[in-house]
Order: sequence, then C-alpha cells, then structure tokens
Amino acid sequence: MSDKITQFTRDGLLFDVADSGPQSPTASELPVILLHGFPERASCWTGVTALLNEHGLRTVAPDQRGYSRGARPRPIRAYRMDELVDDVIALADALDAPRFHLVGHDWGASVAYLVAARHPDRVATLTTLAVPHPAAFLRAMPHGQAIKSWYMAFFQLPGLPERALTYLARSGGGPGGRFESYPGYSERLSREIVDDGALTGGLNWYRAMRYQSVRSLADEIVRVPTTYVYGDKDSFLGKAGARGCAAFVDAPYEFIVAEGVDHWMPERVPELVADAVVARVESQPS
Repeated sequence: MSDKITQFTRDGLLFDVADSGPQSPTASELPVILLHGFPERASCWTGVTALLNEHGLRTVAPDQRGYSRGARPRPIRAYRMDELVDDVIALADALDAPRFHLVGHDWGASVAYLVAARHPDRVATLTTLAVPHPAAFLRAMPHGQAIKSWYMAFFQLPGLPERALTYLARSGGGPGGRFESYPGYSERLSREIVDDGALTGGLNWYRAMRYQSVRSLADEIVRVPTTYVYGDKDSFLGKAGARGCAAFVDAPYEFIVAEGVDHWMPERVPELVADAVVARVESQPS
C-alpha cells in the first residue's frame, strides 16, 4: 500500500485528498475511502475520520470531481456517473489498494453503490448514508420522493442555482438563518464551495443526470456486504426509497434507522456513522 498521499491524477485532472490514520503493509488492513455529497468536500468527514483513525483504520477522503481545484472540467458530460465511478477506482489505484472499504454520503452514496456494483472485486465493504441505491430512489418517486426532490430539477437550470446558493451562503442561511442546515454550514458553504469556485462543478453532477440511462440502474446490483444508514428526519429522502434499498443488495445487509437524525449525518452524528463503518468493516474476515 502507498505512503500517504495528498493528491492523485486521472485523465489530466488533479484531485485533492485528505489521507489520515495508520498505514499498514498488510493486505488485511484496507483503507477506507469516504465520498462526500453536495455541496460539501472532504472536510465534512473530519469528525468521522478522527474516530475511524482511533480504531486503527486509514481513511482517505477525496475532494471529488468539480470540487478539487484541479479537477473542474467544463463539459457537463464530464460529470456523468461513469466518470465519477472511475475517479474512485483511480484513487484506489493511486493508493496501491487492490481492495478497500467504501463509505458514501448523499451524492457520494450514489457513486459508492455503483462503484461496489461494478467493481465487487475491489470493494470489501460498503457503508452508505442518507441516499438509498439509485434504483430504489427512482422507484420511490411516485411514492413521495418526487416532491422531496423538487430541487434536483431546479439545480439543472443554468445560472440561477449558482445565484440562489451564493445568496444563502453569504446571508448565513437566508432570512433568520432558516436554511442553516447545521451550525457553521453556511460559513463552510461560502468558504469551501462558493468562494473557492466549486459551486458550478458540484451542480454539474445534477446537470449530468440527463446523460444517465435510468433503466440501466436497476441492473446495478450490489454484491458486497453493505450497511445503509437512514435518518428518519431527513427532509430530502423519504422512507419508501430507504425501505426499498435492500432489493438491490445481494449480500449481507444491515439497514440502520437513525432516529431523530436529519440528512447531515457526518456532521450531526459522527459517532453513529463511525460505529456503523467499524461494525461493517469488522464483520468481514481479515
């Protein structure tokens, strides 16, 4: 396994990486790759990775495509799921890691399901937060998910989403801080996403959805041991999709309902997240 890294490259793009915790030359101690969601970066995992490192796990969290300063291609097609999945494999290759544990939140969870489905030989375990398997998410659309996901159509518009989110970031979450998702959220959004120029790249994940074959997602079955954690106060994800996730995992599977927890689990309940990851990792033979 490689020494600690701060960056990796793929197809001329340069990705920033937060690599922490112990390193081991033994194949039985695999790195944990953590994929952030929108609109966040690797920093969202800080509380979680500290706890995982205490458990002896090496954690590697990239600033993904559109977020890293050196990985913001202009064409929207460059943000297709195929590219996002291959970015993760390129990171694992840069780590000299034939196998790794994978964790994803929000959009990072969607990517993680497909990485695991397409590369079961590489992914030892999968832990996902908030978002169910993409096919379960789509099946839930007629059962209330479409209403909760109204913003996904808005985010595909040109220009307007950038203006709206810039306003929210710089106004402290809008009038009265109404849209302050967790303490310090708008400040982080302003500093790491808006001011750093990552907003359009992050939004392009939504805009690239037009290039994804929806029907193909039903065939992307995950066949690696999986834990899915769902917050029952998540205002973006409904219970129908959460309950339907199991249908797309053909492997040992655990569904954890985090009671009283909203969408932002890495920041809100890092202990719960770390415990779920550690339990899944330790459930697998070394």
